[in-house]
Amino acid sequence: MRCVIVHYHEIALKKGNRPYYIERLAGNLRQATSDLAVRRVRKVSGRLVMELEEEAAWETVRARLAGTFGIANFSLAKQVQLDLDSFKRDIGRAVLARREAGDDFKTFRVSARRAFKQFPLSSPEINREIGAHLQELTGASVNLNHADLTVHLEVIPREAFFYFDKVQGPGGLPVGVSGQVCVLLSGGIDSPVAAYRMLQRGCQATFVHFHGAPYLSKASAEKAMDLAELLTFHQHHSTLYSTPFGEIQRRVVLAVPPPLRVILYRRLMIRIAEALGRRHGAQALVTGESLAQVASQTLTNIGVVEEAADLPIFRPLIGMDKNEISAQAERIGTYETSIQPDQDCCTLFVPKHPATRCRIEEVRAAERLLDMKDLVSRGVEEASVHELHFPEVAAPEKRAQPAHP
Repeated sequence: MRCVIVHYHEIALKKGNRPYYIERLAGNLRQATSDLAVRRVRKVSGRLVMELEEEAAWETVRARLAGTFGIANFSLAKQVQLDLDSFKRDIGRAVLARREAGDDFKTFRVSARRAFKQFPLSSPEINREIGAHLQELTGASVNLNHADLTVHLEVIPREAFFYFDKVQGPGGLPVGVSGQVCVLLSGGIDSPVAAYRMLQRGCQATFVHFHGAPYLSKASAEKAMDLAELLTFHQHHSTLYSTPFGEIQRRVVLAVPPPLRVILYRRLMIRIAEALGRRHGAQALVTGESLAQVASQTLTNIGVVEEAADLPIFRPLIGMDKNEISAQAERIGTYETSIQPDQDCCTLFVPKHPATRCRIEEVRAAERLLDMKDLVSRGVEEASVHELHFPEVAAPEKRAQPAHP
């Protein structure tokens, strides 16, 4: 039987919470492959086994698992009966088939892991027995350090599995184990990377996008939708709020001195996102801010903006520079979408010289010139809501494949 052996790393350190984390990972794997020919996902001895039907396409399964957080590595494997003769017979056939398919390996090694301690042979003894059999069968020599081919064998209670290649997973924790966050998602490079990093730490994300309608086109909203779809692949269901912000900005312009406007925009966005996020039980907000990247992201202004929030604000990119952020955006597959031209609300009604060191007292005084409660209510009420579900959104095998971050 063909199957996939899934190994996790960080989950194994969770002690009392480990069963919950493993079950969440198993559930995420079932959801990620719900439209594929997967028979079942089961837990066995410190790993997960995904059983495949004959018609299951490995490359498609591989693409889905490569984006499922919580996986250290995984392998396409075959189940084998729990005795040495079966090991030799089935592994020998698979090795010969691999050679016939064009893998002209000159050296090999066997790496057995015996989780079932009642098996009569130790791991080194299994390695020697199977190694001698393969050497006689193929004529290849053994090289324990730099082998062309590694045969992996896992011996667990009541069954065993063998495989040749390991595929790196994205690591992290299963989405959903760390609670709900609300991400302020722009159409730019930074915020999708920030969202990805929070998903990788086990968070489930709701997205809020602000666009410049009615004074600018909704091109940035369309980009945000595309980015939310890409991120939905990792968490399988997303809610995206798209909030028209142009009229709110216009009212700020009419009442507030130019240097303070950007900070007031940000504080309003924080309040609106917080109100929308609370509908989904969000316990924190997430932004793509990087220290000193723009005027609103100086240390002083970050503190002034954060004062408007009741929820904590997470900034996963705070110590990264633009090159580092862009490199990760390329690796996770969001960069090409993010760099498409649009009309972002951040470019609307922006003064030439925004303040870089606002004082909280002057910002509060400026807010008293506005009906802040009404502006926040307007932003919340006018937000359109979009529900995204995987695999209804474009699956990764239909897109250019990013490398692992």
